[in-house]
Amino acid sequence: MLCLRGQPVRRREFITLVGGAATGWPLAARAQQPPMPLIGFLRSTEQNGTEQLVSAFLQGLNETGYVERQNVAIEYRWGNGDAARLPDLAADLVARQVAVIVANGVAVKPALAATTTIPIVFVIGIDPVRSGLVSSLNRPGGNVTGVSILTTEDLHAKRLEILHELVPQTTVVAALLDPNVVESEILASSIEAAARAIGLRIVIVKAGDQHKFDAAFSAIRQFGAGALLVGGGALFVTQRRQIVDLAARQALPAIYMTRDSVDVGGLISYGPSQRDAYRRAGVYVGRILHGAKAAELPVELPTKYELVINLKTAKALGLAVLPTLLTRADEVIE
Repeated sequence: MLCLRGQPVRRREFITLVGGAATGWPLAARAQQPPMPLIGFLRSTEQNGTEQLVSAFLQGLNETGYVERQNVAIEYRWGNGDAARLPDLAADLVARQVAVIVANGVAVKPALAATTTIPIVFVIGIDPVRSGLVSSLNRPGGNVTGVSILTTEDLHAKRLEILHELVPQTTVVAALLDPNVVESEILASSIEAAARAIGLRIVIVKAGDQHKFDAAFSAIRQFGAGALLVGGGALFVTQRRQIVDLAARQALPAIYMTRDSVDVGGLISYGPSQRDAYRRAGVYVGRILHGAKAAELPVELPTKYELVINLKTAKALGLAVLPTLLTRADEVIE
């Protein structure tokens, strides 16, 4: 017989009492644990077709010890190609008190307008210094850093060489550019220089919004271009289906900067791997959650490039893709 505060307690009752209290301890401990950190994932495009990018981002997070729904939560927001929605989407993430925001090109400035304190990790295809996003590549400053898949003159030369392999009889190539992109004039000059180096004549055609695409493709046809190089920028990413459809309508072989366009029926792309860029963005987000400061994380540049060919589109255009080009491809879509 035991006594508890002067009252007799049988041994069996005492064990039950202590055991019941012990089972309550883990519940109380769990109730005191801090909530999982919350990440905001903001992208200007529609969700459909981004599965590989999201998977790559999650892989990068996993490399730093974070697993979605286990020790980190993610709020996804999609602009669906409508840039006007991005400020509200960014503001919503800020209101939810996310710990960090990851954003693609056109979504970065709305995110910056919504917060100057929450860290932002970008994946962009422009020069972040020239566009005013960061102070320098090595020390970005402020609350933003990330991965820039900036296109260089060497890449333009490579794309033109690939086009020349596909359509060797073509001597005139059109380049479709967005004049709203900060580097558009530099881009045009580098493309012209690359074309001259391999004996091609380049025709620069510009379209600053989707309503000018029809006129741009009419101009391309009038110039007699036998192939097309499509530039970069948020507009061309969000409206890639329209561009791909217009190129198909004119039976115009076109090369794109990223595989997004090839996935929706474009002929070929060559450029930095977006999947690798999103994996590295995931690593940066994880490092920030561990305490790193965005201002001190250098902007990363491309390290992995990929050549993607859509054979179905090639057959529709009546093109015979050389085996040497196929063997160099990182992926062939059939």
